[in-house]
Amino acid sequence: MPFTDIGEIGCDPAGSLVFEHGWQSWSPTGAYRLHERPPRPADPAIQVLCYRPETPVPEGVFQGEGLLAVDPGDGGPVRVWSAPSPLQVPSIRARWEGGRLVVSADGPVAHWQAEGGLPQALRQWAERIADGFAPETFPAVPPLWCSWYGYWDKVTDADVIDNLRLAERYGLPADMFLLDDGYEAEIGDWLEVRPGFGSLERVAGTLLEAGKRAGIWVAPFLVGHRSRIFREHPDWLVEGAWAGRMWNQDLAVLDVTHPGAAEHLLTVFATLRGLGITHFKLDYCYAGALPGKRAEDVDPVTAYRLGLELVRQGAGPDATLHGCGAPMLPSLGLVDIMRVSPDIAPTLLPRSGDISQPSQLGARLTGAAREFLHARWWVNDPDCIIVRPEVEAREEWAAHIAATGGLRGSSDPLAALDEWGLETTRRLMVPTRTDPS
Repeated sequence: MPFTDIGEIGCDPAGSLVFEHGWQSWSPTGAYRLHERPPRPADPAIQVLCYRPETPVPEGVFQGEGLLAVDPGDGGPVRVWSAPSPLQVPSIRARWEGGRLVVSADGPVAHWQAEGGLPQALRQWAERIADGFAPETFPAVPPLWCSWYGYWDKVTDADVIDNLRLAERYGLPADMFLLDDGYEAEIGDWLEVRPGFGSLERVAGTLLEAGKRAGIWVAPFLVGHRSRIFREHPDWLVEGAWAGRMWNQDLAVLDVTHPGAAEHLLTVFATLRGLGITHFKLDYCYAGALPGKRAEDVDPVTAYRLGLELVRQGAGPDATLHGCGAPMLPSLGLVDIMRVSPDIAPTLLPRSGDISQPSQLGARLTGAAREFLHARWWVNDPDCIIVRPEVEAREEWAAHIAATGGLRGSSDPLAALDEWGLETTRRLMVPTRTDPS
């Protein structure tokens, strides 16, 4: 839809703030002065991977996905322009024109005012949108250990089991062990393991015998061009959808409206659940909401929500669904835990300068800006604790984690921790807060 002007507001040019809410987990989010240039994608590929690809932002324009809020800086109420619900998420823009901010949108928008400043307005917005979608209460989620930031895509079953034993020896209260990316034969072939990984059955069985919960990483809507699914089932793919290039291959999108693809998704998650796995980290979820031609004529947000409903059906009603790289508003009511920032990394600054890319700086900035969602929409995931000696600014990262109420999960090889790292990890590994900030 084209953008249509829907309102304007007088602002103090020096004191006003515009809050942009990013499309998905990795999309930058924050409040900016009128003279500042908010973060934008470094190249077209990152636009697809980390921003909303169908609505690139013109120069000199602010843009929020489903939310744009303006504090006029003169003591007046905060003005909020918002999606009416998680089911329809317009892009909302503001441009400085003739001494006023002119607001436009490409879809239906609700507009209201909030007293008490920008933080209070954001909390009120989260509560309004959550009504009828999010649960009324949120359980305390115990801490976990994750394989990704220590073993990357070369993880083996022995690595997970070794860290289980080390956690027991060091007295780290990890309740769940998450096998991240690297076990699968190809992206899309989730029930076939990479040669040299070992056995999913061995990992899950060992964890369950130790009284722990088992978790696994899946990118449910991605299909790599090298995968068996891509070769054998081209009719299961969203026509015209390109999800980027990762793992040295182009990525297609699974069409969850196709009966065969839907049954495949159900089978994948039911099979993994049958191994005793109950925690599912669902990554690169943005792919499920990309535009393209599907078997059924539905809009991308509807298709995405259908995909998450199929995952839930396969995994079981009591499974934990943990979104990542996921469209924020469209996921409301369908995931239990949500990553609210880009990936952390051992480095402070991101490559290419784009804070949607893995870095400590990007994870801190966007994670802090979205803290108001915790225990209102879901349990926030600020990303993992990594504090081994080679991690840059590890003290600052630990302080950021300590300030959040969200999920705590170590992702260091535990044998690599020095005394400070081990004590810090032990101190940070506590259950999530059940009350919102």
